[in-house]
Amino acid sequence: MTDTVLYEVGDGLATITLNRPEAMNALNIATKVALREAAQEAAADTAVRAILLTAAGDRAFCVGQDLKEHITLLASDRETGAGQTMTTVREHYNPIVRALVSAPKPVVAAVNGVAAGAGFGFALAADYRVVADTAAFNTSFAGVALTADSGVSWTLPRVVGPGRAADLLLFPRSIGAQDAYELGIANKVVPSAELRAEAEKIARKLAEGPTVAYAALKEAVAYGLTHSLDETLDKEDELQARAGASEDHGIAVQAFVNKEKPKYLGR
Repeated sequence: MTDTVLYEVGDGLATITLNRPEAMNALNIATKVALREAAQEAAADTAVRAILLTAAGDRAFCVGQDLKEHITLLASDRETGAGQTMTTVREHYNPIVRALVSAPKPVVAAVNGVAAGAGFGFALAADYRVVADTAAFNTSFAGVALTADSGVSWTLPRVVGPGRAADLLLFPRSIGAQDAYELGIANKVVPSAELRAEAEKIARKLAEGPTVAYAALKEAVAYGLTHSLDETLDKEDELQARAGASEDHGIAVQAFVNKEKPKYLGR
């Protein structure tokens, strides 16, 4: 990983920080590769029980593709006919979103500023979004004559509904923090100065929780959105058996009987 993405793990929490504040955390190739590696590592590491995705600076969470680099790559493609520029969706964006969405642990995004294009997509890939009151969201894609990527065509309709998703995609514009909260994009809005502390508090609470149950909840919700009631009931049966066999379930039941706070092990 490069210093464009910082990665640290402590007490069960993996913190991934986009670290190009001078470029509003725009996604050049080095950053995309490092973010992909960090997201995949955090998702696969059994010692990690929650993931916090955040960004350096106070102007932007991530404004999406680094268009300066993008223009150079497009020009190179025109000269060589290689057609490599748009492979970034397959090589970078898709693996990043898959890692975050399918991670068997909660993912919290701390959105400190503008989240546009793929930056919006990565925020939507999180399970819970804590948003600074100065932050804003923008789909951006149609504004540069592109279609949605970074999972936005999958996540956005599920968060705001297909009608509102179409509106936000066809007419890209800045959506402030309060409007984002009312649309369901933001789960919690806090003063900018309190964002990191509040997001860490939430992420650490999740990192101390019943990780197997959280993973099952993520899987159940995703499954239920695309399957019939009967199929979903069967999936709930399968997942409940998994959660019920976990050590954490035994700990929770015993703590309830003893009127104590459970201390989960994440397994």
